Amino acid sequence: MTSEKSRHLPVNGTYNVRDLGGYRAGAKTTLWRRVLRADGLHRLDEEGMASLVGEGVRVVIDLRNATELEHQPNPFSCNEAVRYHNISLFDTLAPSYKPGTDTLLDLYIQALRERRQAIAKVISLIAEGDEDTVLFHCTAGKDRTGIIAALLLATAGVDTAEILEDYALTGRMIAPMVDEILANAVGAGRRY
Repeated sequence: MTSEKSRHLPVNGTYNVRDLGGYRAGAKTTLWRRVLRADGLHRLDEEGMASLVGEGVRVVIDLRNATELEHQPNPFSCNEAVRYHNISLFDTLAPSYKPGTDTLLDLYIQALRERRQAIAKVISLIAEGDEDTVLFHCTAGKDRTGIIAALLLATAGVDTAEILEDYALTGRMIAPMVDEILANAVGAGRRY
């Protein structure tokens, strides 16, 4: 990799590994290769894991629940090069659909209200990472990961518009993953 840092880290087996470094935070800038956000890591092979370890990743925080882990195990859970943590951010949250409301927004608010201890634990683990690069992720790297990324960037003093741009970037990054999921579902005879 060149000395110039880039937001997206192309890693075999992932779609959405991004660096939270390089954002203007008041008079300073967030540090490169200290905190990474990502989609699911279950597709990683040895090369992909080595690539992330080569970027300095020493702490992996998996925000998915037990059912997700059962169906798509995290390869870093058995990798001695990292300290692996599983903290189910949404756990059993299930907002009710109400016509005329934004169910996803309701889920985010519910998480902020009801999962404060889990959120605090994730943020603490990131803060305790010291000089190590910490990677946190969920399935797509959008909702659970997005909440943590937004809180980190806001705490650092990053402008709200840039936080929203970081969140919106996920849609473009995971478009190929969504296409793949839909193609697999159609191939299995499901309609969307």
